Amino acid sequence: MSDVERFQKGSHSYVKWDKKSKEVRKVDREEKKIQIEIEPREERGAYANLAMISHTKEEVIFDFAFIQPQKPSARVVSRVVMSPAHAKRFVAAAADNIKKYENTFGDIYPVKEAKIGF
Repeated sequence: MSDVERFQKGSHSYVKWDKKSKEVRKVDREEKKIQIEIEPREERGAYANLAMISHTKEEVIFDFAFIQPQKPSARVVSRVVMSPAHAKRFVAAAADNIKKYENTFGDIYPVKEAKIGF
Protein backbone atom coordinates (compact mmCIF):
# COMPACT_ATOMS: atom_id res chain seq x y z
CA MET A 1 0.00 0.00 0.00
CA SER A 2 1.34 3.42 -0.91
CA ASP A 3 1.23 6.60 1.10
CA VAL A 4 -2.08 8.29 1.76
CA GLU A 5 -2.78 11.19 -0.57
CA ARG A 6 -4.95 14.03 0.70
CA PHE A 7 -6.23 16.85 -1.46
CA GLN A 8 -8.92 19.55 -1.57
CA LYS A 9 -11.49 20.36 -4.24
CA GLY A 10 -13.63 23.31 -3.29
CA SER A 11 -15.03 22.85 0.21
CA HIS A 12 -14.50 19.06 0.13
CA SER A 13 -11.45 17.13 1.22
CA TYR A 14 -10.53 13.79 -0.32
CA VAL A 15 -8.36 10.89 0.78
CA LYS A 16 -6.86 8.39 -1.68
CA TRP A 17 -4.98 5.36 -0.38
CA ASP A 18 -3.66 3.87 -3.65
CA LYS A 19 -4.63 3.40 -7.30
CA LYS A 20 -6.88 0.42 -6.55
CA SER A 21 -8.76 1.97 -3.67
CA LYS A 22 -11.75 4.21 -4.07
CA GLU A 23 -11.65 7.83 -3.12
CA VAL A 24 -13.34 8.60 0.14
CA ARG A 25 -14.99 11.97 0.23
CA LYS A 26 -15.92 13.79 3.37
CA VAL A 27 -17.65 17.14 3.59
CA ASP A 28 -15.84 19.59 5.78
CA ARG A 29 -18.14 20.85 8.50
CA GLU A 30 -18.05 24.48 9.33
CA GLU A 31 -17.30 24.95 12.97
CA LYS A 32 -20.31 26.54 14.60
CA LYS A 33 -19.82 28.73 17.63
CA ILE A 34 -22.56 28.47 20.22
CA GLN A 35 -23.05 31.08 22.88
CA ILE A 36 -24.09 29.32 26.09
CA GLU A 37 -25.96 31.26 28.74
CA ILE A 38 -26.42 30.13 32.32
CA GLU A 39 -28.92 31.38 34.87
CA PRO A 40 -27.44 32.67 38.16
CA ARG A 41 -29.12 29.90 40.19
CA GLU A 42 -27.56 27.27 37.88
CA GLU A 43 -24.17 28.93 37.81
CA ARG A 44 -23.23 27.58 41.26
CA GLY A 45 -23.77 24.03 40.15
CA ALA A 46 -24.94 21.18 42.33
CA TYR A 47 -22.68 18.75 44.15
CA ALA A 48 -23.47 15.08 43.61
CA ASN A 49 -21.69 12.05 45.04
CA LEU A 50 -24.08 9.48 43.60
CA ALA A 51 -25.37 8.96 40.07
CA MET A 52 -28.13 6.66 38.92
CA ILE A 53 -28.71 5.97 35.24
CA SER A 54 -31.86 4.48 33.75
CA HIS A 55 -33.32 4.36 30.27
CA THR A 56 -36.29 3.79 28.04
CA LYS A 57 -36.12 3.05 24.32
CA GLU A 58 -36.11 6.78 23.53
CA GLU A 59 -34.31 8.34 26.52
CA VAL A 60 -31.42 7.93 28.92
CA ILE A 61 -32.02 9.47 32.34
CA PHE A 62 -29.16 10.62 34.55
CA ASP A 63 -30.14 11.31 38.17
CA PHE A 64 -27.41 13.03 40.18
CA ALA A 65 -27.90 12.83 43.93
CA PHE A 66 -26.25 13.80 47.19
CA ILE A 67 -26.07 11.24 49.94
CA GLN A 68 -24.91 12.23 53.40
CA PRO A 69 -22.64 9.69 55.09
CA GLN A 70 -24.80 9.52 58.25
CA LYS A 71 -28.18 9.12 56.51
CA PRO A 72 -29.50 6.12 54.57
CA SER A 73 -31.23 8.31 51.99
CA ALA A 74 -30.21 10.46 49.05
CA ARG A 75 -31.74 13.55 47.50
CA VAL A 76 -31.67 14.03 43.72
CA VAL A 77 -30.08 17.41 43.01
CA SER A 78 -30.38 17.26 39.23
CA ARG A 79 -31.97 15.10 36.54
CA VAL A 80 -30.76 15.21 32.95
CA VAL A 81 -32.69 13.41 30.20
CA MET A 82 -31.00 12.77 26.84
CA SER A 83 -31.55 10.84 23.66
CA PRO A 84 -29.51 7.61 23.53
CA ALA A 85 -27.26 9.07 20.79
CA HIS A 86 -26.59 12.22 22.79
CA ALA A 87 -25.97 10.16 25.94
CA LYS A 88 -23.35 8.14 24.07
CA ARG A 89 -21.62 11.36 22.95
CA PHE A 90 -21.84 12.65 26.55
CA VAL A 91 -20.18 9.50 27.93
CA ALA A 92 -17.41 9.72 25.29
CA ALA A 93 -16.83 13.41 26.09
CA ALA A 94 -16.71 12.65 29.83
CA ALA A 95 -14.17 9.85 29.24
CA ASP A 96 -12.06 12.20 27.09
CA ASN A 97 -12.14 14.87 29.82
CA ILE A 98 -11.12 12.36 32.51
CA LYS A 99 -8.19 11.31 30.32
CA LYS A 100 -7.14 14.96 29.91
CA TYR A 101 -7.53 15.51 33.66
CA GLU A 102 -5.30 12.52 34.43
CA ASN A 103 -2.70 13.67 31.90
CA THR A 104 -2.57 17.01 33.72
CA PHE A 105 -3.01 16.03 37.38
CA GLY A 106 -2.19 12.32 37.55
CA ASP A 107 -4.17 9.11 37.73
CA ILE A 108 -7.48 8.94 39.55
CA TYR A 109 -7.92 5.95 41.84
CA PRO A 110 -11.54 5.45 42.88
CA VAL A 111 -11.93 4.70 46.58
CA LYS A 112 -13.75 1.47 47.32
CA GLU A 113 -16.62 2.56 49.54
CA ALA A 114 -18.43 0.45 52.11
CA LYS A 115 -22.01 -0.59 51.32
CA ILE A 116 -24.69 1.64 52.73
CA GLY A 117 -26.70 -1.31 54.00
CA PHE A 118 -30.06 -0.99 52.31
